[in-house]
Amino acid sequence: MKFTAFVFIVFVVGVMASPVLIRATVVKHSVGEADVTCTATELSTCAVPMTTGIPPSTECCTKLKEQQPCFCTYIKDPKYSQYVGSPNAKKTLATCGVPYPTC
Repeated sequence: MKFTAFVFIVFVVGVMASPVLIRATVVKHSVGEADVTCTATELSTCAVPMTTGIPPSTECCTKLKEQQPCFCTYIKDPKYSQYVGSPNAKKTLATCGVPYPTC
């Protein structure tokens, strides 16, 4: 593995593991509101698929579905936008059946 690719992957894992919490409220089917805690560390199992394009694990897909209401927040955050908006991230979302958000 090239050194720069290794450094990039380590950086992504480090960013995804940072203890940054963001709060979002989501309305589910107009029945009620559900609180979702947007935590980037929840997506750490998706760091490699989102950066390399390899198929995601079942655990990664589960986390993507749980964190789906947070994607616009992540896209708007400069720390995460380049990863969430990358072609491999979009491929990972599509593989998991999670639509890419329009924010």
